[in-house]
Amino acid sequence: MLASSVHYFSAAEFVDEALDRLIPAADVEPKRLHEAMRWSTFAGGKRFRPMLVFASGKLFGIKIPRLLNTAAAVEMMHTFSLIHDDLPAMDNDELRRGKPTCHIKFDEATAILAGDGLQTLAFKAISDDELLDASMRLRLVSELAAATGTPTGMVAGQQLDIEAEGREVDDMGLEAIHRAKTGALIRFSAIAGAIIGSADEAEFAAIERFADRLGLLFQITDDVLDATKSSEVLGKTAGKDAAMAKATYVSIHGVEEGKRIAEQTFNDARDAIASLGSRADDLVEIARMTLLRSS
Repeated sequence: MLASSVHYFSAAEFVDEALDRLIPAADVEPKRLHEAMRWSTFAGGKRFRPMLVFASGKLFGIKIPRLLNTAAAVEMMHTFSLIHDDLPAMDNDELRRGKPTCHIKFDEATAILAGDGLQTLAFKAISDDELLDASMRLRLVSELAAATGTPTGMVAGQQLDIEAEGREVDDMGLEAIHRAKTGALIRFSAIAGAIIGSADEAEFAAIERFADRLGLLFQITDDVLDATKSSEVLGKTAGKDAAMAKATYVSIHGVEEGKRIAEQTFNDARDAIASLGSRADDLVEIARMTLLRSS
């Protein structure tokens, strides 16, 4: 992490405080639902997407308080996706962030509702943020809805991912899956800081290109880690992609070629924001961390 930017890179501390404020306490009725929401939200995680919101906002001189609700909204939306992704009807996984998944810890119906609750709270967190003007909140809500819905968001990507299981998928099809399922919310995290920072057209376009490549990089490294690391290291069930015959960069290209593609994608992401100069150093560092991550 960059020493000069430690307060921006310490996303977990700031975001967890906001999440604790925004998500009802476990003793508020319905208690089981709120306990489940908190179980998955505070189970750990790197807070990668909030960190991206902070780094992008910093590029435009925006202080953390104005970014905080949006960063928390991103994390709630991400957690919603993980809860639903782990359900028996989807990946049927029992381990997430080193702990039992929400439907294992509670039950399937409660897990579905916990995901639904986090999704709606994410939109509320932005809508109620009085540190942002109304037009900015409206744009953020619209962009977040696009990133999580259909036809190009996370929900659409999940459907495409399910349909690709056990089928041959070419590079173009694979990239379309990952750009929606994983990349769309990462893209939102980066452009959210630019929106709050009132980026000009050229700056916004550069960050958008960067985020597109970063989202793909994140998924490529995830594919490689799933094939090469243990469940203990990953905090989730290793080898699940192969077991479910999922379309991945490893299944199509193999581990070593996947690593090479990841390096090229990192270079593309870095080059996308070269025009922003040293102001974009933190974003480059996030991309480098993504390339080199071990879990």
